[in-house]
Amino acid sequence: MNFLLAVIKQTLRNLVQTWSSQLLTLLTITLSVLIFAFFYLLYTNVLHAGNQLDDDLRLIVYLDEEPSPAMQEEYRDKILKFDRVERIDFISSKDAFSRFAEQLDEDRDILTDMPKDFLPPAIEVYPYRTLDTLTKIKRFSDYLLTLPGVLKVQYGREWVERFYSFIKLLRIVVILSGFLLILTTTFMVANTIRLTLLGRKEELELLRLVGASTNYIRMPFFLEGALQGLAGSTCGMAALYLLYNWIKLRFAVSSVMAMFEFTFFPLPVIAAIIAISTLLCGSGSFSSTRKFLQL
Repeated sequence: MNFLLAVIKQTLRNLVQTWSSQLLTLLTITLSVLIFAFFYLLYTNVLHAGNQLDDDLRLIVYLDEEPSPAMQEEYRDKILKFDRVERIDFISSKDAFSRFAEQLDEDRDILTDMPKDFLPPAIEVYPYRTLDTLTKIKRFSDYLLTLPGVLKVQYGREWVERFYSFIKLLRIVVILSGFLLILTTTFMVANTIRLTLLGRKEELELLRLVGASTNYIRMPFFLEGALQGLAGSTCGMAALYLLYNWIKLRFAVSSVMAMFEFTFFPLPVIAAIIAISTLLCGSGSFSSTRKFLQL
């Protein structure tokens, strides 16, 4: 108990004596966590928005003739051989005609003299709406073209390719901001602790001479780094939450916000980001004290 009280007292003393550098480190950690969490939040919401889409990821396979029940099973087996899908629908010429008439709505009179089988039968393939699906939907389309009796395969190619490119760009930004978070939290804290150690070099050497253990000397600095990480990451997540609410209020009436539901991080993700930041700062502090005590 006495050891813990001494460590806490020494930690608070360090924080007070180096408050200016502590404040700069806190601000840097806050900004780093805010930048990383902002892009990660954007990335997860864009993925969620992609999962809400339906027809844009549908592949329509046009056939030259109506498939028999046996042929339908053969098509189904060959499609599933390439990849698992959410569902497969077989659309007859008459079903396609009925859909087309519904889409025309009040102008459906133009179809009065048209035969009800003038549209080709088709297979509608609904892949699972995941990022992995986007990466291979072009290959899926090329594979479907090789099936017997297939005239054409249609899907929202332009939209899918643009969406996937945007996802890849966001993923790169998230990774880069993650590296930024690691570098700033680790090295900024390590540098701050190093300056504190250098400023108290004589005092620490005296402590070692009178028999103070390495853990007794190291623990206050480790706790100092961990507290910086905890406070900085908490401030960063709080700032992101305020920014998130401001954006939602600012663009509440926009068509994009009405189409997709954007959400904030769940509590486990928030806790994980704060815990990782705290651990990184603590490890930076531990690295500095270990090098110093080995001198």
